[in-house]
Amino acid sequence: MQATIEVAGLRKRFGSTVALDGMSFAVAPGQVTGFVGPNGAGKSTTMRVILGLDAADEGSALVGGRPYQSLRYPMRYVGSLLDASALQPSRTGRGHLLWLAHSQGLAATRVDEVISQAGLEKAARRRTGGYSLGMRQRLGIAAAMLGDPPVIMLDEPFNGLDPEGIVWMRGFLASLAAQGRAVLVSSHLMSELETLFTEDGACHLVVIGRGRVIADMGMAELIAAASADQVLLRTTARPKALTVLEDAGATVTAAGHDTLTVSGLGAEQVVAVLTQHAVPFSEVSAHRASLEEAYMDLTRDAVEYRAEAAP
Repeated sequence: MQATIEVAGLRKRFGSTVALDGMSFAVAPGQVTGFVGPNGAGKSTTMRVILGLDAADEGSALVGGRPYQSLRYPMRYVGSLLDASALQPSRTGRGHLLWLAHSQGLAATRVDEVISQAGLEKAARRRTGGYSLGMRQRLGIAAAMLGDPPVIMLDEPFNGLDPEGIVWMRGFLASLAAQGRAVLVSSHLMSELETLFTEDGACHLVVIGRGRVIADMGMAELIAAASADQVLLRTTARPKALTVLEDAGATVTAAGHDTLTVSGLGAEQVVAVLTQHAVPFSEVSAHRASLEEAYMDLTRDAVEYRAEAAP
């Protein structure tokens, strides 16, 4: 089976709410694809449609060229983690995995392999009702890997993990991509995705908002677009620098107590304006946006739930 996910023209409404509005993208083998967007953007609904848990009003979602519902033993084709808390609390971790393995025609030896892979050996015979969120996440990962599937889908896999668990998750996701699997990861933690993609190298991002794809490109390409024509300025005279640069036609944003981000003027022009007005500065350099900055810029008009800024 080909390791791909193909989503084409998905539309889905819940009453008067439009959850998906023509969602289209593909997840290729051999790389981690980050699936990001604000709350309510449609990430979870898209994943549920791919897994046949919700039916789309229009469009298609295929795993390896086939609908999920047509797969006889689906966990052998796609492993997923959508809700780590969806457990029977009186059942042990190993018992939970044995039950899943039996439903997929898998041997009990495979259960012990994924328990080891997820680092759950010491907790496997404990009841899942006593598991921490991080342990439930690891159990969910073990369940997703039971069928050794070519396609992996994980919703917020870093949620609840301690620092050691986060480092483990980074390496685990990178190893899945290196094995040629198609990996789709939904996350709100831009810093973790950026670190993962920097380490992995095989990286792609699908950014969505209000049920539509806003951007579908490599991380380096996305950050380069967000960094274009921006200059980083460090100065002890921030108010004066802001005034003279704006008067010169630049758009200036505060990025720290002594740092400004300038767009609309090149680095040489910024230096000339500051020098002309005797504004001191310690650094003028090309600005490299972070993944979080690029994401915030892309989704600024797609945020459904926005709190007021703190005074």
